Amino acid sequence: MDDEELRICLVTPVWNDTSRLRDFGARLARALADAALPIRWVIADDGSGSGECEQLATLRETFAAIYPQVELHLADAHRGKGAVVREAWALHPDDDFLAFIDADGSASPEDLFHLINTAVKDDTSVLGVRKRTATTEVVESLYRGLVHRMFLLAVHLILGLRAEDPQCGLKVLKGADYRAIESQLLEIGLAFDSELLAALHHNGARWTELPISWIEKDGGKVHPLRDGWGMLATLLRVRKRLRAA
Repeated sequence: MDDEELRICLVTPVWNDTSRLRDFGARLARALADAALPIRWVIADDGSGSGECEQLATLRETFAAIYPQVELHLADAHRGKGAVVREAWALHPDDDFLAFIDADGSASPEDLFHLINTAVKDDTSVLGVRKRTATTEVVESLYRGLVHRMFLLAVHLILGLRAEDPQCGLKVLKGADYRAIESQLLEIGLAFDSELLAALHHNGARWTELPISWIEKDGGKVHPLRDGWGMLATLLRVRKRLRAA
């Protein structure tokens, strides 16, 4: 693909927590400027209060001084991570690749660009996998690691989805593959990744999975035990819809 024609949309979802974005966003802006890739970066706020939105606007100006191709999208209400990521992707409906990376900095810009470069080179979707290898590390609490593995087992059993890490907060999708299933996606919360991948698989799309480093950060809004039941209910709804399709 000609670099002059290539278009990539990168979304960073946030909600009521500019502190986590402040440091990671500056790091990501510098990395984007150095990467020289045709990436439009969208900071997508999921219905935060006016004070948070004002802070995000200030942060966007700060990041834009480093990397001008950065936008701020403000959802009109808090709906969920899945909803705001899809809203932001819809701002660039013709882009060749659609990506997202979580705002907490658990995944690095370096791994992001490795995934993007692989996606462009091989013309495929690429998913990050939190995995310890000779070149990657994973730092997480024993509790979070256990809950993660339990949810992964549920994804395999309920959806039959063999993705190694469907909930990883770093993904790069082929725009054409996503648009083919976009209208089928209904889930707006934390398990939207699983619905997304299940729909892609059901539609015959393929992807590559690459190991990335992942460092657990303090202050996350995900509470595995509390949120886990809702995510399991999501998987059951997704399975029912796919079987009816």
